[in-house]
Amino acid sequence: MNIEAFRTGLSEKGIILSAKQLDQFQLYFSLLVEWNEKMNLTAITSQEEVYLKHFFDSISAAFYFDFTPDYSIVDVGAGAGFPSLPLKICFPHLKVTIVDSLNKRIQFLHHLAEQLGLKNTQFFHSRAEEFAQQKEHREQYDVAMARAVARLNILSELCLPLVKKEGHFIGMKGMKGEDELSEAKKAIQILGGSIQKVSTFQLPEEEADRTIIVIDKIKESPKKYPRKPGIPNKQPIV
Repeated sequence: MNIEAFRTGLSEKGIILSAKQLDQFQLYFSLLVEWNEKMNLTAITSQEEVYLKHFFDSISAAFYFDFTPDYSIVDVGAGAGFPSLPLKICFPHLKVTIVDSLNKRIQFLHHLAEQLGLKNTQFFHSRAEEFAQQKEHREQYDVAMARAVARLNILSELCLPLVKKEGHFIGMKGMKGEDELSEAKKAIQILGGSIQKVSTFQLPEEEADRTIIVIDKIKESPKKYPRKPGIPNKQPIV
């Protein structure tokens, strides 16, 4: 996806990028490639692939969920900033918090946000299981998001405890998203969630299947969740 196709594709979905925002994406790409030579941030490094598989794919959540309110967003396991930072560029009013278990990635994200001039962003080096048990973060966010981190039943345990009541958890999945949703129904219910909307589409050009799952938080998550680091992965709620 070249830059013009990226701009046009978003414009067709009602997301109009300014020259400044397009410059931010270009700088994001340059910094991603530069830092990727020093640490493993992504296997995708060509400009056209980054714009399609990282930038456009991240922003696709906005095709099915309204990011115009003044939301606080927590992005669990964002790696090089996906999906929350491309969304932050498109919707600068968002307050974005990223938690990631690798400190080198956090260092990259601090530098990236500074270079792009992104305000109201914060980055935490922590395991998601421990982060969600901290009083200052537990059930404090309007929206929790995760992309390509773990299966949905595991993600629900990591993300839903961070979401305030009447907030939302958005799971961004591939072609097996609906299968994962079936597997995760018990976990979602236990953790205080209710499935609100499931949307499927194909990523342009390569026609890869994507699933956007929006889960509403209707009651508080039980205090014992998330369990200690590693346990959600080894013993997922099923």
